[in-house]
Amino acid sequence: MTQVDPRRLIPRTDQLLSLPPVQEARNRLGEQAVRAVVRDIQDRARRGDLAPDQVQDAVVASLAEHRTTRLRPVLNATGVVVHTNLGRAPLAASAVDALVSASGYVDVELDLDTGTRSKRAVALRQALLDACPAAEDALVVNNGAAALVLATTALAAGGEVVVSRGELIEIGAGFRLPDLIASTGARLREVGTTNRTHLKDYADAIGPTTGCLLKVHQSNFRVEGFTSAVAVPELRSLAAEKRVPLVVDLGSGLLAPDPLLPDEPDAATTLSDGADVITASGDKLLGGPQAGIVLGRGDVVSRLARHPLARAVRADKLTLAALEATVRAGTSPVTQALHADPERLRARALRLAEAVGASVVAHDGRVGGGGAPGVPLPGWAVRLPEPAAAVLRAGDPAVLPRVHDGSCLLDLRCIPESDDGRLLDAVRAALAAMPEADR
Repeated sequence: MTQVDPRRLIPRTDQLLSLPPVQEARNRLGEQAVRAVVRDIQDRARRGDLAPDQVQDAVVASLAEHRTTRLRPVLNATGVVVHTNLGRAPLAASAVDALVSASGYVDVELDLDTGTRSKRAVALRQALLDACPAAEDALVVNNGAAALVLATTALAAGGEVVVSRGELIEIGAGFRLPDLIASTGARLREVGTTNRTHLKDYADAIGPTTGCLLKVHQSNFRVEGFTSAVAVPELRSLAAEKRVPLVVDLGSGLLAPDPLLPDEPDAATTLSDGADVITASGDKLLGGPQAGIVLGRGDVVSRLARHPLARAVRADKLTLAALEATVRAGTSPVTQALHADPERLRARALRLAEAVGASVVAHDGRVGGGGAPGVPLPGWAVRLPEPAAAVLRAGDPAVLPRVHDGSCLLDLRCIPESDDGRLLDAVRAALAAMPEADR
């Protein structure tokens, strides 16, 4: 009797693709991704790693777990609100809805009444001006660094940018402000010293090649002690006298003052104090998607918008939609996490700790993302054994705790209360997976 080759029993591709769960996955993941999964499981069966009668179930199970992206959602239990390594600001529900709405065809540059081309991002521009009445005009680009590069390029390419030595900062991933500005074709004219700069230093540096005065918020560090800096109102007087524009880079993107962060500059105050334009990020304290925001005098913002570089750094429709929703809402998960009630955080932490037999300790969160350095956000954390951190990071959902002083700390500040159940399940699973000696 002839023995049948088991490989002949492997379901054909067309049979597998016709299965209802596989058809649903084709709509969700796309034809190419689904076929790749099917081929992989068929190959496993051909190698003998999987029985032919297990192929169908394996395909369905694999597709059910298949993600549309390799980026994994993470529960942020570090207490750092604007966490750069986790994508900075989590978007509000309204911003997520706006992203979905903008994923198809939208009137991003079209006047539907006339059927003719319109200016880009008209609605977002109006939302920003409504939120910051001190500004005459607004422009949005793809990130904060691009906003600053565009400003210095449009105003000072081939000329000089006058800036204090104490404000020549390094931002994330090793990018340095001097290198950023030098890439625009402008020359830096450094004035003052690391710890002290005076108005006379700026005045002495201004000449026929000066393109603009630049003031940069030292967002990710503090210099204390024998220090001196020139405030925006003083620079405004000098800029008006010398007829050069004053650009102020705020960094984190507050549109209005926040009493919780008294030393963090905001757009409304800075413009009222005399800045011609401010540049800021949309994905830090503002709590929106990655974006660069320019606000200020109409003629200066228009000059930036007409520069050829503006096209190269413009924001896409998804960013425009999500940022508009964030600005109009006036709040975001970032704002909510910053202003979380410590007693509410303590109650949530106690519930989690009691459920898993852990303890609760006082724990200060941080703003993060280069914002408000040194400002503590009083709260609480659940303390687990340090080995739990690695297991939590590898779990599903992935949980990122803070490892400190031999402990794994779970700060619930940045975790929505609706996710407390998921966090509890993740902690229980992590503790169960750990060796008894590590618990």
